[in-house]
Amino acid sequence: MKTDLKSLNFDELTALITENGFPKFRARQVADWLRKGAVSADEMRNIPSDLKNYIQNYCYISVATIEKKFVSRYDKTVKYLFAFADGECVESVVMHYRHGTSVCISTQVGCKMGCTFCATGKSGFSRSLTASEMLAQIEAAQRDSGERISNIVLMGMGEPLDNYDNVVRFIRLVNSEDSLNIGARHITLSTCGLVPKIYALAKEGLPINLAVSLHAPNDEIRARTMPIAKVYPMDELLKACRDYFDTTGRRVTFEYAMIDGVNDSDECARELALRLGGMSCHVNLIPVNTVEGTGYSKSKLERQQSFVNILEGRGIAATVRRTLGSDINASCGQLRRKHLKKEDK
Repeated sequence: MKTDLKSLNFDELTALITENGFPKFRARQVADWLRKGAVSADEMRNIPSDLKNYIQNYCYISVATIEKKFVSRYDKTVKYLFAFADGECVESVVMHYRHGTSVCISTQVGCKMGCTFCATGKSGFSRSLTASEMLAQIEAAQRDSGERISNIVLMGMGEPLDNYDNVVRFIRLVNSEDSLNIGARHITLSTCGLVPKIYALAKEGLPINLAVSLHAPNDEIRARTMPIAKVYPMDELLKACRDYFDTTGRRVTFEYAMIDGVNDSDECARELALRLGGMSCHVNLIPVNTVEGTGYSKSKLERQQSFVNILEGRGIAATVRRTLGSDINASCGQLRRKHLKKEDK
């Protein structure tokens, strides 16, 4: 099996180079080329031919190629369908804010979690991504746009904590000066709530932001839309979130998809405020995306505002997330789903 060159940290790359008879300084040269976005050994102009041959024969460099690209005419949000060497495809979204450029990347091809309002799970699960394939999405977006990515959100296709080892390796790599050197505080990981992995993540020493998909004020409503709620009840999940804050000092964000007639009543808002009382947290209200086959529709504007007012009136910071790329179906899962349907015809 060939070595995944871009998933190696610098110490591992150095060991690979020296153990195969090449001088140690060659590792720095190879690392620099990888950081610059080299997609083959042929692009590494200052390394000798025998090292190029070794890389070509015994290693591979992950590349994400653009299968499809859509640009919003409203806000210049860009949605990509990226393809990997094995033909699998994932989605990424580049968003522009006053504070910089963010990319939302995928961590798996598909998803196992089965949340009923999400398009990703409806296409099934194929495999998890390697750390290098996560990096490749960012590099491809930067190459195509000519912009430097300043913020990363692991909120695309897949459940990041279900791909724990590769995701943690990716975060350490992308945070490194030998890679994209993006600060940990500019990285947000979103999870549907795998409780044991939240405790594990808190101990990694990575000061990243944690976003937890809550989407309900109680287990009964949550279990209707999120199968994971039957495994980890809200009390267990919120206990893990409190531990995350106590361990890392990083405020937890709770994602809450506003679904008309399901979880958007004043009673739901009051119950949620009671649950979150005393926590250092922020609630991000998200008008649910229209996904074929779910029957869900987003909450009306007055419902959204009433929900915010109730939470804030009880001391819980809350905002309604700005919708970006609405004309290009920028939420992840929908583009791959259409792509798969087209291939099946």
